[in-house]
Amino acid sequence: MLTRKQHELLIFIDKHLRTTGFSPSFEEMKDALKLKSKSGIHRLITALEERQFLRRRAHRARALEVIRMPESLGPKSRTPEPEAPQFAPNVIRGNFAPNLAGVQKSANEAAAVHLPLYGRIAAGLPIEALRDQGTSVEVPAAMLGNGDHYALEVAGDSMIDAGILDGDTVIIRRDDVAENGSIVVALVDENEVTLKRLRRRGNSIALEAANPRYETRIFGPDRVRVQGKLIALMRRY
Repeated sequence: MLTRKQHELLIFIDKHLRTTGFSPSFEEMKDALKLKSKSGIHRLITALEERQFLRRRAHRARALEVIRMPESLGPKSRTPEPEAPQFAPNVIRGNFAPNLAGVQKSANEAAAVHLPLYGRIAAGLPIEALRDQGTSVEVPAAMLGNGDHYALEVAGDSMIDAGILDGDTVIIRRDDVAENGSIVVALVDENEVTLKRLRRRGNSIALEAANPRYETRIFGPDRVRVQGKLIALMRRY
């Protein structure tokens, strides 16, 4: 049995998925249900997960999936939603053999890889990383190792002391763990994505800027998920 707010949120998520192909942001859900904070949305989503109406896809931003709807709506009330485009880079595996799919060679036979460019990521205040499925960047294969990779354009100046400037393109290896002190793409509250240095402080996680004008933000461990680690940087002059 769902509460009224749980029912309203489930209907809103389902309609948004069928209309747009991807799940709504926490801000959109908060506004739709006329709640004052996103913490209420977190509680509703957790309750819907526990009741097996919703499922979160691991390591994906804004990746909610409706498993079932209340029986009162009837089995024919919903049409299958399209597969949601996920915040997931193209798979580029390591050991770049000459005929490996996804590797493109230049005239001098030097292997290059085209990585998807996923919009601008804030190095100042967190924003959602925007997907741009039509844009890619060419990266020398020698810069990459094993794993899946993608590129992000930096917006902001909070990482300038780490040599990361506004407009730079950073190359990220997708990973859900990171060593203490690594520069990572961090997903905050399942909604906001930011590029920061990660520090573990007891049971808390700190996201540190590399600019004294910005304060360190500290979160509980369940509020931050690592989306990838910085492995390289590209800059145009």
